[in-house]
Amino acid sequence: MEAGDPELNQEATLRLAISSGDPAGIGPEVIAKALAAPDLFELGADPSDLGGASRLEFLLVGDPRVFAAAGLGPGGAVSLLPAGEYDPDREPLGAASARSGRAAVAALEAATDEVLSGRADALVTAPLSKHAMAEAGFAWPGQTELIAERSGAAPALDPVMLFVAGRLKVALFTRHVPLRDVASRLAAAPLVACLRTLEAGLRQDFAIQSPRIAVAGLNPHAGEQGLFGSEEEQSVIPAVHAARDQGLLVEGPLPADTLFCKLRDGAFDAVLALYHDQGLIPVKLLSFGRATNVSLGLPLVRTSPDHGTAYDIAGKGIADASSMRAAILTAVEMVRNRRSFLNRGG
Repeated sequence: MEAGDPELNQEATLRLAISSGDPAGIGPEVIAKALAAPDLFELGADPSDLGGASRLEFLLVGDPRVFAAAGLGPGGAVSLLPAGEYDPDREPLGAASARSGRAAVAALEAATDEVLSGRADALVTAPLSKHAMAEAGFAWPGQTELIAERSGAAPALDPVMLFVAGRLKVALFTRHVPLRDVASRLAAAPLVACLRTLEAGLRQDFAIQSPRIAVAGLNPHAGEQGLFGSEEEQSVIPAVHAARDQGLLVEGPLPADTLFCKLRDGAFDAVLALYHDQGLIPVKLLSFGRATNVSLGLPLVRTSPDHGTAYDIAGKGIADASSMRAAILTAVEMVRNRRSFLNRGG
């Protein structure tokens, strides 16, 4: 089963908590546009697109004034949970601020709590600004870290960021780390832990029974046996061998300049990229606007669009909601796959 084309079984209604994201960005707009599609409320209306599935309910979390400005309100399968304060009639759109950062974090925390409490089945997060978070005094480098801490998964467990667009699945070993620091972060033990989290996520959340994973090299030609760098020999190769010893189907390190073509063509189920742009440039080149950001290793299902706040087009009504729709559908797929996996006893 592939994300974006899920074969969903008839089950009880699923409830998704959707955080507003940064209210000065395009988050509320793309939520409104995604929910404007009637088939999201009765999955199966278009069998060629969605497959069969049950109804969805949506819990929108944020300042109700923000959702109202985007044309959203309670009614039918949509309900609101007020969290944070941001008046779009009085506050500016299109710029990061401490106020928008505080509102976005409040919405994210409240939405996360709804899922952790069992009142919602999955979390879908609209984009927020890391700069606005910092302006508001928060130290998290991103939403994933905030959710991990909120759920009690940090610091014992480091979640894995996975980008999904059908067959294309790319995970990141380091996320928001300066490029100059990436090499110093490479070590066999955390690489093996990341591979284990990725492999488990592929099995339980995407129904891939025996995931084939490739690890990208850090240096040109994956180091060329130490000629162009020693990180592969010192860290990546020992990690791959250790992962294989634990039963994982892992190859690498492989040269990153050709690896993503092999992934696209089906040679692997997923790639582990070693740093942010190494993984996200090919994902966004091949699938921008259709990919989903997934957090693996958390005690909840969390997805997000593959784009940011897009301040430059906020309030203009031209934002593309395709990735938000993909995030919603991927969350549904993950919930169903995880339940099926657990029902089978893992």
